[in-house]
Amino acid sequence: MNLRETTVKREYKFRGRIINVRVDDALLPDGKPCFREVVEHHGGASILYVREGKVLLVRQFRYPYGEETLEIPAGKLNEGEDPAQTAARELEEETGFVPARVEHLFTVYPTPGYSDEKIYIYAAEGVREGHVHLDEGEFLTGGFYPLDEAAAMIRDGRIRDAKTIIAVQNYLLTHRN
Repeated sequence: MNLRETTVKREYKFRGRIINVRVDDALLPDGKPCFREVVEHHGGASILYVREGKVLLVRQFRYPYGEETLEIPAGKLNEGEDPAQTAARELEEETGFVPARVEHLFTVYPTPGYSDEKIYIYAAEGVREGHVHLDEGEFLTGGFYPLDEAAAMIRDGRIRDAKTIIAVQNYLLTHRN
C-alpha cells in the first residue's frame, strides 16, 4: 500500500532563529487534498557520559514547560555542523568534560507528527576534564547521578526528557547483567 503524501505548496508563516513554521497543501495517498502544519528545526545532538556507575546530567529551566529538567548534555546543530561535533562541543561547554571520541547510538524523531527535528544521541569515550564555558544566556548546573537513581527518576517522572530516557535506558539494557 502506498502511504506517501505529496506536497503541492508550502507557505511559511514564521521564520525564526531556532524554528520555521509552515503550512503545506498536500495530497493524501488516495489523491484527496489535505494540509500539514510543519515545524522545521535544524536538529540537535546530545551525549551520554557514564563514569564509575554514574551518569552525567544537567539541570536547567525549560521555558516552554515552565520547569527545570534533568537531561544529558545537548544542544542545537549549527547549520551544516556534524552532529558528532555538536555533541562533543555541548559536553565541554555545559560540563567541562572533553571526549576523545564519541559513538553514535541513535537518531530519534522526537515529534514526527508535526516537526522534522532529529536528535542525534552519542556516547562519550576517553573523557578528560576541561573547562565549562556556557553560551550567553545559558544557565545550568551539572552533576553525576548513580544509574540506579537515574532509573528511579525515570520511573517516577522526575526525568521526563525523551533523549535522556532513551540514552539511560539503553545504557542500562546493554551494560547490566
